[in-house]
Amino acid sequence: MTDSKLKTSGEQVRRKVLGDTYVDRAMKDQDPFGQPLQDVLNEYCWGMAWTNDGLDLKQRSLLNLGMLAASNRMHEFGIHFRGAIRNGLSEKELQAALIQIAVYCGIPAGVEAFRVAKSVRREMKENGEQ
Repeated sequence: MTDSKLKTSGEQVRRKVLGDTYVDRAMKDQDPFGQPLQDVLNEYCWGMAWTNDGLDLKQRSLLNLGMLAASNRMHEFGIHFRGAIRNGLSEKELQAALIQIAVYCGIPAGVEAFRVAKSVRREMKENGEQ
């Protein structure tokens, strides 16, 4: 059973963190087979996990960066690195987080995290998002 309130609030925070362009593209590109995943993402992932008041968005972004790097999910790491910037994490905070990732997840993970971060930062600068 779907909780429409969670789904709506989840989509709102998803848009705040990832941006309308990303969310619109993700939701538009779905066929009937993949659409239920978008519903799960909005309701469960973004609605339940990102809308409670236990952590702020910056804290959630830092957690996600560490977990995504540790699990070698670098495509998602890039998406959430952009979100971390949108959530107000400073360059100094992000740099410290990536060093922490390198120490605790291993140098190869840290090297890849910095590589992805560089690409995201360059793209955001080119698009006037930074």
